[in-house]
Parts: sequence; C-alpha cells; structure tokens
Amino acid sequence: MPVRSILPARPAFGVVAAVLTMSRPAPAAPPRLVPDARAPGAPATAAVCSTGPIRCLAHIRITPAGEIDATAAPVGYGPAELQSAYQVPAGGQGAPTIAIVDAFGYPDLESDLATYRAQFGLPPCTVASGCLTIVNQRGATSPLPPEGPPAGNWTIETALDVDVASAMCPRCKLLVVQADDAKQGLFTAHSAAAAARPTVISDSWGGATASTDDLSMLEPVFDHPGIAQFAAAGDHGYDDSGTGGGNGPLYPATSAHVIAVGGTALVRAGGARGWSETAWSSGGSACSFSIPRPAYQSGSPCAFRASADIAAVGDPATGVAVYNLAAAGGWAVIGGTSAAAPIVAALFASIGRGDITAAQIAGSTGALFDVTSGSNGACGNLLCNAAAGWDGPTGFGTPSAALLSGATVPPGGLTVQITAPADGALVDAGFQVTATAGTAAVVVGLFIDGTLLRTRTAPPYVFSTPANLGFGGHDLQVVAQDAQDHQVVSEVRVTVRLGGGTSGPPPDPDTGPGGGCRAGGDPGPGALLALVTAVVVPLRRRRA
Repeated sequence: MPVRSILPARPAFGVVAAVLTMSRPAPAAPPRLVPDARAPGAPATAAVCSTGPIRCLAHIRITPAGEIDATAAPVGYGPAELQSAYQVPAGGQGAPTIAIVDAFGYPDLESDLATYRAQFGLPPCTVASGCLTIVNQRGATSPLPPEGPPAGNWTIETALDVDVASAMCPRCKLLVVQADDAKQGLFTAHSAAAAARPTVISDSWGGATASTDDLSMLEPVFDHPGIAQFAAAGDHGYDDSGTGGGNGPLYPATSAHVIAVGGTALVRAGGARGWSETAWSSGGSACSFSIPRPAYQSGSPCAFRASADIAAVGDPATGVAVYNLAAAGGWAVIGGTSAAAPIVAALFASIGRGDITAAQIAGSTGALFDVTSGSNGACGNLLCNAAAGWDGPTGFGTPSAALLSGATVPPGGLTVQITAPADGALVDAGFQVTATAGTAAVVVGLFIDGTLLRTRTAPPYVFSTPANLGFGGHDLQVVAQDAQDHQVVSEVRVTVRLGGGTSGPPPDPDTGPGGGCRAGGDPGPGALLALVTAVVVPLRRRRA
C-alpha cells in the first residue's frame, strides 16, 4: 500500500497549518468504549476519542459492562492532592492564561467547569468574568463548532483539560480553542491559540507518524518562542514501529518546539515528599524519524528527537477526578498523558515560567523528582525503562513547582486546613473552630489575633473560643507542626456579632485566664509549640 505523508494546508494566522495524516487509511470507528488491556487488579479503563487521524490521549474508568463508571461524588485526585504531589505554592500573583486546544464543540463546558470548581472550593471561572474564553479554530467566539461524533468523546477530553488546569492554577484564566475536526483543524486551532499570546499552551492529542513522513511543513505551527507548549507523549507505551495506522511516534510530542509530557503512576508514600511515582506502563515514548536530536538529550539512544521531556500523573489507576454530566454521566476518573500535559502546563503558568523550554527543564533537574522505576515497553534501554536521569517514559522527571519557583517546600504529610468557620463568616461568640491536619503533625494550635489559645496533639482538632470574645473582626490561625519543627498555617477571618463580649486577647476556654492545663486535658504550649509561638506572623492584614 502506498504511503501518504504530511499534506500542506492553507495558512492560518500567518503560520503554515497542515494535516497529519496516517501512513495507511484509518480503521473503522470502534465501539464507543473498548476496554484497554490492563494488569491484574487494575481498574478497567477505555480510551477516549480514540478514532480519527489525530486522537486525544485520555483513558476513563469503566464498569465491567463497558460503561463509563460515573459516580455521584469525585473519586480521583482533586486539587489538594495534585497541588500537594507537585508542591504548588499557595497564592501567587496575576492571572496567567492557559490555552487548551481540543477538537469539536462542548456546549456544557462552562456549567460543567462551574460544578468542578464549586465542588473543590475554587473561585468561579466564567465567560462573563473574562476568566473563561471559548473560541473556534479561527480565534472567534462564534460560531463555535458543533459537538463531535458520540464515539469521539472529545467533550470528556476538554473537561479533563480545564478541570486539571483549574486544579493546578485556580487563579489562571482559561482559553479553550475548539477545532472544527480532529484532523487539520487541530493545527489551525493551535495557531489561533498562539496568536492570542497566552502564557502556555496544552495539546492533549497527537497523530502517529511514519518513517516516510515529512514534518518540515508542520514545525512552523509550533514555533512560538516565549510560549511554553506542552504536548502529551502518548498512551500506547514505547512505539517506534513507524508503520502508521495508529502506530509510531506521536506528533506534536516529537516537535522540536514543544515540551513532551509523559505519564506516571502517582501514589501516597512516606518520606519528605509524601508521594512517589513510577513510569506508567502505557505512557508514550518514541524516537522521531526526522526531528534532529537536541543537545540536552545527549543520553538518549535515539538518532533523532525523543519523547518525553517531563512527566506527571497519567495512569488511570491513580487518575484524576473530572466532571462531565452529558457524556460521562457526572464524576469520572480519568488518566492518560492527556491529564499529564495540562497538569504540567498549568504548573509552569502558576509559577510564572510560561517561557520555559525543554532545554531549560533539562538544566533544572534539581527541581524535579527523578522517576527511576517502571517501564512502558520491552526495548531494553532508556527509551522504555525509567532510570536515573533522562529516560523515555518520564523524561527528566516530574516537577516541583516550589523548587522551580524558589518557594519553600512544605514537608510531606504536614498539612493543615481550617474546615469551619468559613473565611468571612459571621459568628456568635463561643463558636467552635475545626481543622484537619496531615499525619506528620504532632501538635496543632489555634491562635486568635496572634494570641495562642489552645493546642491539640491528636485529632479531632476542635477548639472552642471564648464566650466573651469581643464583637467585630478576628483573625484565626491554625498552625500544625511536626517533630522537626516544620510548620504550616491555615487562616480565616471572621466577624463576631454585636453582643459577643469584651474585646482584647481571648482567655483559654479550657484553662481560664490563668493558663495552665486542666487535669486530664491536652498539654498546653510546650517545647514543640515554642517555635510556632515565636514565628507565627499575621498572614492577612487586618481589614478596614
């Protein structure tokens, strides 16, 4: 059968757009959900939008009957877990823009995203506020393309992209560019995304290339210095076959201008980080047939450019929570390098590194978690086996946002969060403060307006406040400390209703004004909390 190569297309936004075709005709569309091959004990999953010349790289958990395993509440990892695993510092400044390129329309995108963000306490992100922008492949807000074929499930892919981007960078703006199709339109849409000059671009899709394909006409589509572009590395493991028809190195992951993102399995663990990762057995890696090998991949066995450069969670067995009501039936657990690419893109946007390159990532290994175990094939070398330093499945490792940005990294397992009252709440004097803390915490203390009220050495972390606490605004801080004197703080501000008592530093409700401990009570501030008492500072200026 003759081989078809890359066919040029009309220019888009002054950049050549082209269609990535297969080296042999695409097979007929499979049933909507075809179970993936899986290891014993692993959850059943199926590929999402797996048909067409270019496919997305997401895998969703399914039931034994082959239906999407929808749940009424989120099950997979959410913002707290992802931010903890990749050490994303709280707060941040500005509103970077994450551009997400996907195929076809998604009428419920805004409402599904609102459900996701509300579930996890993230600030709203709407079209009206300017946080969410949805455009077609020409960069216009209308007309938006219709939904794709039901077998494609591209709305699930888009939901995955915007949800994990929100999780990693809640303050970021989202620009969703919807291609007319899962072919040439995706390249045109990428050009539209770049023309908008976002902070980063995420492409959770790719097409297989053959050894005879000429990629030179496609490379200008991704040549945008100053915009970090992240592409999913694949979901079929190591593949250098070059036979086409769905096999072979994925493009644009092998482009010289993008950062290729591989996949890992992410699980909780001991140690300072609190998490560990291994290479995902189906994560993509491959050698290009024509893109020159960059200098930073000197350890690669490939003659040409290899993927991946970096990695993040992709194994659907340790997948992320995503909300899509119409196509997925509600909450679902999804993995794939389709999850890894927007996770990493949003991470770099959140820390102001939207201009980073793959070469700079290679030079930042001290700020990455080196993944040294796991395999995605039987090649017998670094291209399919995770190892120290660079390897095909995980690149140079997975990112620590804190280390990449120079922020302080909280020790693994040391977390604290005030669960009640809510920030800005109106309360009566004598209200209770409840909090949760990670397993590393050995003492948890409550401060009101900078004064230590009480400590607890074990859950539940519930603190009663004085009945005579004065009316007006008060700053509440709950501090958790571990055995090595590391600390983390959670803070809210509340207003006590008029008639709540006298103002001034609150007495301890358990011990009274004289301090000390009641018989049988928790110990008061001792050696472990001495350092906390010394270093706690107001995290929020008193409001007018």
